[in-house]
Amino acid sequence: MPQPPALPELPIREALPALLEAVARTGTAVLAAPPGTGKTTLAPLALAGLIPVFDTSPSADGDASNGALGDAPGRDSGSASGGDSRGNAASRVTRDMPQRRVLVAEPRRLATRAAAARMAAILGEKVGERVGYQIRGETRRSAATRVEVVTTGVLLNRLIADPELPGVDLVVLDECHERHLETDTACAFLAETRQVLRPELGLVAASATADIALWTDLLGTGGSPAPAVSSEPMRHPVAMHWAPPRERVNAPDGLRVDPRFLAHVAQTVERALDADDGDLLVFLPGAAEIRRVAERLSHLQTENLGVDIYQLHGSVSSSEQDRAMRIGARRRIVLATDIAESSLTVPGVRIVVDAGLARRPLIDHARGLPGLTTAYASRAAADQRAGRAGREGPGAVWRCWSEAEHARRAAQPAPDIASSDLTAFRLQTACWGTPVADLALPGPPPAGALEAAESTLLSLGAIDTDGAATARGRALARMGVHPRLARALVDGAARVGPQKAAEVAALLNLDRRAKGDDLLAQWRQLRTGRDRQWESEVKRLERALSAADAPGEEAAGAAQSGRPGTGSASRRGVAVSDDEAAATVIALAFPERVAKRQAGAAATPVRGRPDDPGRSSGAGQWRTVAGTGAVAAEGSSLAGSPWLAIADADRSPGRAAAIIRAAVPIDGELACELVGDSVAERVEWDAERRDVAARRVRSLGAIEVSSQPLRDAAPELVAAALAEGLRREGLGLLRWSAESVRLRERMAFCRKAVGEPWADVSDAALTAGTDWLEPWWSRATRRSDVERIPVGQALRNLLPWQAGIDETAPEALAVPSGREVRVDYSGEAPVLAVKLQEMFGAVDTPRIAGVPVLLHLLSPAGRPLAVTADLRSFWEGPYQDVRKEMRGRYPKHPWPEDPYSVAPTAKTKRHLC
Repeated sequence: MPQPPALPELPIREALPALLEAVARTGTAVLAAPPGTGKTTLAPLALAGLIPVFDTSPSADGDASNGALGDAPGRDSGSASGGDSRGNAASRVTRDMPQRRVLVAEPRRLATRAAAARMAAILGEKVGERVGYQIRGETRRSAATRVEVVTTGVLLNRLIADPELPGVDLVVLDECHERHLETDTACAFLAETRQVLRPELGLVAASATADIALWTDLLGTGGSPAPAVSSEPMRHPVAMHWAPPRERVNAPDGLRVDPRFLAHVAQTVERALDADDGDLLVFLPGAAEIRRVAERLSHLQTENLGVDIYQLHGSVSSSEQDRAMRIGARRRIVLATDIAESSLTVPGVRIVVDAGLARRPLIDHARGLPGLTTAYASRAAADQRAGRAGREGPGAVWRCWSEAEHARRAAQPAPDIASSDLTAFRLQTACWGTPVADLALPGPPPAGALEAAESTLLSLGAIDTDGAATARGRALARMGVHPRLARALVDGAARVGPQKAAEVAALLNLDRRAKGDDLLAQWRQLRTGRDRQWESEVKRLERALSAADAPGEEAAGAAQSGRPGTGSASRRGVAVSDDEAAATVIALAFPERVAKRQAGAAATPVRGRPDDPGRSSGAGQWRTVAGTGAVAAEGSSLAGSPWLAIADADRSPGRAAAIIRAAVPIDGELACELVGDSVAERVEWDAERRDVAARRVRSLGAIEVSSQPLRDAAPELVAAALAEGLRREGLGLLRWSAESVRLRERMAFCRKAVGEPWADVSDAALTAGTDWLEPWWSRATRRSDVERIPVGQALRNLLPWQAGIDETAPEALAVPSGREVRVDYSGEAPVLAVKLQEMFGAVDTPRIAGVPVLLHLLSPAGRPLAVTADLRSFWEGPYQDVRKEMRGRYPKHPWPEDPYSVAPTAKTKRHLC
């Protein structure tokens, strides 16, 4: 009889009896265990009955109810007999533990392989025996496998293929606290499976944080929350060092991290290496930052210093990942992304250096630019990273920011569903068949993001107008890549052949890009470099194409339904070059990112490293189908290309244009064929020429491909363009005579003083419509015709028939001297400018429509003397001061002491005699 495995002394062992009891009683449980406690490895083995579980509680009795899951008919049973010589008399190993088939879902490929390898090592076996795994394109399992570790993507594909999950007794969703979109989705699907199809299916949600109320509610049944089981963290002390940069560095901007900050991280690593013992784990946001810090630390790998440097992220090969996980004879520096935060335990680590940054999903739904941005890691993430230093013994953490800044950071990271591209999620739910609103998701998806995803899937033919998955949509879902890439793979294979389509799709899917933005060069480099992971993905995609139901017929069906971009290479009758193949697949995957160089745009690339171009300048060298500007890095080989098919671009907030990170040149006609161009008569107001422009335009979304003058434009389009010109240019588009200006001012006064039925003649009212300019407006075809419109006559179209303008707002008033004086209506009140002597004898101020006229009383030379709206008050007060000053200056004119006693006049004293 084989000896039971010697289990590692990890805190999770104390919680295993409670976990088994909770699952046996309710079928569900939420396991809260900090990183490094063994929840990813020992808990699945215990749930599968592959390791002994001890109950150290004082109440332990002879039954086995604390650990048994209960036999299921038709399942193999066994026992995990034996002990581990813990020496505790109160300890009791559970007996008659049935062996179950347990499926463990991990959010990352690297963590999936590592978890399976660790569990197999605990059992003293090779991976593929009782513990196996499956990731995209790679499977190691056998008939003896009882614990299978899979990525959440693989789990979702299995659920969609068969919601009952045959052959699985219990599912463990690991790292639920990270709120990955696929984990959230799998939880909702599994909850529905348990409710409708398989109530006996066990479900455990494992979280590295203590905030588990959300998950206990989601996994609960019958109105009761799921039981929660917690594990104590490792108790080794961890010394905290705050190491902010001494000089000011720029905040992260999109995917760009200030090189000065990365230099500071490298310096902090060297300080930590000298100050403490043990291997170092360095957290950085992405592969590019890992490469740059590795370059700065490369001098440490000399024989004298004796340090090995490893990189740990999703793009490195499996063999490199395995080497990074092994303890060596020399000290190690492991540069990792947040994959090592909670999903993965790197042995031998006693020092953590944390840059405090993380990549987060970001998408511009309006322009179709999903991607990643660099953000500050949350306090919760920083705490989990710090915990890695104390897993095996006393450790130290060096944080590259200040304690004050730490207090200002977000407590928890935002869930993926709040900021991710939801296209794949929406296709998965469509294939599942339950409306999104009815799914038991941890959080609702944003309405705008969901609408954008549905719009994309409709354009791909993956869902119908009711939101249900079509046959084509199900075929795309089976490709195991994003729906956009699946569409490019299926339709591209019909045009360029399955091998080339699979190679380009694998390049895009695995992100196997090196420095530079020329994707074609990187594809050729992969071919010659013999990248095993890429080659494996190519073969997987080719198998998926072969297994698909007549991919050529799918493409033909797409063409018949009116979708552009389909057709076969054989029908075209020519061999497809690598250049055209790459451009075709990329344009099919991202049609809204096809771009044309702007007319007159000089080659003004962004200065900076090719892989880190920095800020954009201007509006962009290229304009995409979606309307976004795009620029290339300085020195880019793409700079001279008139057309581009862009695979990856980064448009951060505040930037005028997107930074091109990966693209290939594409022929303009091919772009129009793949994306689908349109020809329309475009009659619009040309703001530069300030006139109507009528053209027949060939367009590709927001791109104007070509245009020709249109001489017979539809009259209604011309009228609309002229109306737009009137709204933009204002009333200055019309030619106003002095008479028409005065008439408008009089009409405006009537509107203000009387109201209805006088028309509103403000700028807003007159530019809102053109009926008042008829019949001349409808005959106009260009600006010169508009300028010939008699504006004065047009204004009289607005005069009310029941009231006269001359009676309500006369153009002139008779003053006491007998002269007619024109009234100025341009101000707030009507103004009558008249010589003071002409108003002698007048007692009351003249009124127009009941409004007192504002009198501007002038000197004999026509200069202002006084302004008044109350003539009587002026005569009886200020006039005497005016008289004293003016009688000496103008002695020839009358300045009587009593202005009421003298006849009004505009003449001198001599002419009055």
